[in-house]
Amino acid sequence: FLQISKTLEEFDVEEQPSSLLERRYTNIKVIQSGVKQLKSDEHKIFTEDGKEYMYEKLCLCAGAIPKLIFEGNPYVLGIRDTDSAQAFQKHLAQAQRIVVVGNGGIALELVYEIEGCEVIWAIKDKAIGNTFLMQEQPAFLIPKLTAEKRETPIECKRTKYTMEGSEKKERPVAVSDKVGSALGPDWHEGLNLKGTKEFSHKVHIEKLCEVKKIHLQQEFLQLQQMSLAFPKEEKNVEPDEVLWPVYVELTNGKIYGCDFIVSATGVVPNVKPFLDGNNFAIGEDGGLKVDKHMQTSLPDIYAAGDICTASWEPSPVWHQMRLWTQARQMGWYAAKCMAADALGESIDLDFSFELFAHVTKFFNYKVVVLGKYNAQGLGLDHELMLRCTKGQEYVKVVMQNGRMMGAVLIGETDLEETFENLILNQMDLSAYGEDLLNPDIDIEDYFD
Repeated sequence: FLQISKTLEEFDVEEQPSSLLERRYTNIKVIQSGVKQLKSDEHKIFTEDGKEYMYEKLCLCAGAIPKLIFEGNPYVLGIRDTDSAQAFQKHLAQAQRIVVVGNGGIALELVYEIEGCEVIWAIKDKAIGNTFLMQEQPAFLIPKLTAEKRETPIECKRTKYTMEGSEKKERPVAVSDKVGSALGPDWHEGLNLKGTKEFSHKVHIEKLCEVKKIHLQQEFLQLQQMSLAFPKEEKNVEPDEVLWPVYVELTNGKIYGCDFIVSATGVVPNVKPFLDGNNFAIGEDGGLKVDKHMQTSLPDIYAAGDICTASWEPSPVWHQMRLWTQARQMGWYAAKCMAADALGESIDLDFSFELFAHVTKFFNYKVVVLGKYNAQGLGLDHELMLRCTKGQEYVKVVMQNGRMMGAVLIGETDLEETFENLILNQMDLSAYGEDLLNPDIDIEDYFD
């Protein structure tokens, strides 16, 4: 979390778009020890290393923790922060087969990046990537998932932050009740995600199912049930001759043995360290409610990122998702709001919250999602326009009453800036019809 102290002083920052912050800054102190207690009525924080901090403004940025399918099981791993990602790499280095449960961003990245290990991927949906994609897109992505040969990763053009020049300390091994730095973009870069096998890539998808039970080896042997070998064909039901440390029983009746299970089924806000003795207003999703200035229900306490729940009336084309892009935007905006309040100046809701936008990478494709990209909240009163060039690009736009409400861009489409403006401007595009996605027409020429 960040403590904003009472001392106001200037310091160098590489980029600052706000005129307010260009003039003056507050002194920011990052407290790296875990929180033992927060006494909001006394404006005090007590940390696990025995220290006490006074604050004038406090921002809670403790993120979220993995929503594990089975808590306390040593064979169930969650991946949410840098420490858990490194722990996963160590386990994978000795694994022949794993089961991945979940269908969000972490699961999508994992199943593509893992080599030398059989992957059973269990999803509750009809198609992969339902969090970001609709049912049409997976047909475009599947060939990349099942290909044996891996491609050279696309270049990462995002700004990267390092700790160059700072003293390096040995990190402790991650345990379930401790969290490291949250995973940002391209989190798997630098990790060797390879198992013990020589083959490149093997993924089998089990759809429309969830985990029913997890059996340890001895318990499974007593059940005298059959586990399945890795499917060579879609309908393969051959028994498995290998004895595994743990077995996963799915709701579709199938049982697979594996070395361990990755639970990638979402996260819950990490609010527990701050609730004792403090009457925070909590959102329906378990986060700390914040207003349009990122303030919680308690005086002088702000929250940003995955720990918080946006409780203001959102823009028609923005919604909250617990993603690194939004966490960064919220943290930046919270700092501006805290500085403004300390200086007695007003501040408007940041432009970042006008349009939902997220850039990621799935199966080595650049993926951009904008606005109501999955027609969230639009009901049946919408239509889709699609363009697909096999192996190169996939473009989908969501239209309502002739206006663009959202878009999914997969590949190097060069359409993101134009579509951002069209969604924000809410122009009536009815007259352009299917020319909006005509690859032979430079759509930017329409709107210069």
